[in-house]
Amino acid sequence: MAFPPTDDLEAPRITPAVQWLIAINIAVFFLQLTLLGPATVQQALGFSSRELATSWWTVATYMFVHGGFLHLALNMYTLYLFGPRVERAWSAGEFTRYYILCGLGGWLFHLLFARDSLLIGASAAVFGVMLAYAMRWPNDEVYLFGVMPVRVKWLVAIMAGANVVAGIQGASDQTGVAYLAHVGGLAAGWLYLRTSSATSGIDRIRNHVAQAPDYPDEMPRAVPKSAPRAKEKAEDIDDVIARSKVAAPERHAAPARETQTPPPAARTTNTLDAVLDKISRQGIESLTRDELEVLEAASRKLRDSP
Repeated sequence: MAFPPTDDLEAPRITPAVQWLIAINIAVFFLQLTLLGPATVQQALGFSSRELATSWWTVATYMFVHGGFLHLALNMYTLYLFGPRVERAWSAGEFTRYYILCGLGGWLFHLLFARDSLLIGASAAVFGVMLAYAMRWPNDEVYLFGVMPVRVKWLVAIMAGANVVAGIQGASDQTGVAYLAHVGGLAAGWLYLRTSSATSGIDRIRNHVAQAPDYPDEMPRAVPKSAPRAKEKAEDIDDVIARSKVAAPERHAAPARETQTPPPAARTTNTLDAVLDKISRQGIESLTRDELEVLEAASRKLRDSP
């Protein structure tokens, strides 16, 4: 199978929980091949109903032991294909709990229907991950054997049906594949997804909470156009004049004038507003000498007013 990239998979392809699960399975398989040997690891970590009382931990550890390289590679590749997107949709902790739960579902079905055989492999948990993916993104396509496109929901349905038929016919005795354990992983995953709020709660909140409208930002004004109280306005204008005196030496000197005519005794409000608007648009450095005098006159008038 090959998994085509989708638009929302721009994050790193591997996720923490999937990475750790794959690493643990590979580490256990490495021990099988080198230090301990396959028989020793399978007997210590694989599940057998006859040794349940003395090896209770095998209820969970069986899903980290594999019978061979092909068995390991197929399970880990499938987990790599379907697991990261499910984990990103939930969380690493929720995904790990779901993975273990599906593995326990496989153990339970094996205990009920195939008691005498040894149970190993992560297939039941991986089948649960595939089911979670199919229930959330049913119409995504994968390429079966890298050639034939098929939707995920049909792929999972076909594999589930095939495992049910093979398990009922007792094919496990001839092939050594725990088909009913796979069915148990699917059943546990389906039950969890139907009853848990982990996968549907966030979606329900997103569907019922309206997104706030995105209003365009307004350009801030340097000085408010609406007239404040006289004392506050005087303080604002004084502040503007102080900054203008600091910035004045940095501007080129204006041509000398033979006579400086004082500004008129009274400037209209519209003239002052025009000066303030110019400050907000172009900055205080753009004011002419006459406009600075308008500010000074307005400042004096506001300070002298009761």
